[in-house]
Amino acid sequence: MNVIAKSALVEFWNRQPSGLPQKTARAAMMEWYTTASDARWDHFDDLKKTFNSADYVADGKVVFDVGGNKYRIVGLVAYRTKRIFVLFVGTHGEYDRIDVRAL
Repeated sequence: MNVIAKSALVEFWNRQPSGLPQKTARAAMMEWYTTASDARWDHFDDLKKTFNSADYVADGKVVFDVGGNKYRIVGLVAYRTKRIFVLFVGTHGEYDRIDVRAL
């Protein structure tokens, strides 16, 4: 899958406090990015085999639990074109304050 845009992940981990929190966020985001980039999903069932904790929300939007449920990524997954458009990256707490359907 082509992840658009990795820069959203980089911006997120750069917002974290320097030191261990930033390194932890970077490692979690890069693990998700590498796994998602290497994937070739044709439908949500394929995605669930890779990320079993992912949840389909609506209109192609999928919520990914990242870093042991510490972070969230919301992506618009286009199976036909093999793309994931990153709509939101944040902590679990930040995710709780947004309306995913409105993204």
